[in-house]
Amino acid sequence: MSLLAAAALPDSITFVIAAVIVVSGALGVVLMKNPVHSALMLVMTLFGIAVLFVEQDAQFLAAVQVIVYTGAVVVLFLFVIMLLGVDRREAVFADTFHGQRLFAGFVGLCVLAEVIFLGSRTWTTGAPTVQGSLTNQGANINVIGNSLFTTYLLPFEVTSALLVVAVVAAVVLGRRHRDPADGAINEHEEVQR
Repeated sequence: MSLLAAAALPDSITFVIAAVIVVSGALGVVLMKNPVHSALMLVMTLFGIAVLFVEQDAQFLAAVQVIVYTGAVVVLFLFVIMLLGVDRREAVFADTFHGQRLFAGFVGLCVLAEVIFLGSRTWTTGAPTVQGSLTNQGANINVIGNSLFTTYLLPFEVTSALLVVAVVAAVVLGRRHRDPADGAINEHEEVQR
């Protein structure tokens, strides 16, 4: 008996709808020409993933998915997109590195071959978990919160600092002087306004 047939009918229907939303949103992220539309399609994908987390009885991960990724990271992407003005038309087809497309295609084929190779194997290590079993240790949220703010506090803070540095770097790179022939306003004209 297949795993999908063993699930209840409402669970199967919810999974299929959420999977279609996730896949169509992911395709929209890649295929949309406007970066703002791509970011909105990313929101759709992340909401679909949150529904899949709820289906797996992982409510904490679903809440984190919606609050952190959809609410914070995508809004951060939108601010950076609009701040840098990447929604303007640019000369995208100017190939400065000759052979760039050939190299990108080769790397893409290597990654696809690796995914197919790793997907065809079963990787059971039998290694114990880092934090141990979740049974008899209290609620799942308490265990995750305890791990996050004790054992993994330093990586958590380093990640948040890295995100702040990335935003500041994007703003600095976006505010650099541009050639007035491009139609962009340089900083001196902006100060006079």
